[in-house]
Amino acid sequence: MCTYLTEKVAATGSARGASDWFDVSEATVYFDHPQHAQYAHTLNIDFLNPDQGPSARVAVELTAETARALAQAIVSTLSSVPTGLLEEPALSGHAT
Repeated sequence: MCTYLTEKVAATGSARGASDWFDVSEATVYFDHPQHAQYAHTLNIDFLNPDQGPSARVAVELTAETARALAQAIVSTLSSVPTGLLEEPALSGHAT
């Protein structure tokens, strides 16, 4: 059964695609049939930049258990970062 449960989020960051790094401008999170993972349904996350075409996309398909553990790890890690580091400006000329 398709759930059509989808959330889109504006994003700022970078992702490594098949051939190179690209700027990420959005993330799409949805629970549906995977394309590759061997499960009936997965939590899928696409990191993409539509302005750069279809090659500027990285997709992950996670079990619900893995997705929950990842969400907890993200919150835990960000909660542990010293406040000053969270507001640091972007580095100019940073090597990718």
